[in-house]
Amino acid sequence: MAAGEQEARDYLQRHRIPELLHRLGALLLYHRPERPREFLIRMLERVKAGKRAEGEYPYLMDEANLAAMFGLLDVVGQGHITPAQYREALKTLGLSTEDLQFGDDANITLDVFKEEV
Repeated sequence: MAAGEQEARDYLQRHRIPELLHRLGALLLYHRPERPREFLIRMLERVKAGKRAEGEYPYLMDEANLAAMFGLLDVVGQGHITPAQYREALKTLGLSTEDLQFGDDANITLDVFKEEV
């Protein structure tokens, strides 16, 4: 791989551009707005405001969806899932797992799951 190509990949990863584009695409397909460009601009403005804590970050899933997903992962009904299950859920949603701070022996509760996702 050429040095310029690796620098480009590093840049995209450092700024989490693939995750952003994936999330925007998912929001677009979920909402299917009549004016997709204006919708994407609004979502990017919400992302910007959410990062500055001036507004709500645009989410694809609400708390009920997250609770349902957690229930599917917690098949035995223990009230928690493993970090491995949590990582796979994040990957399924197209979210990054690079910054996870959970040890392999940690228990992820529904509240933690909702907050983190």
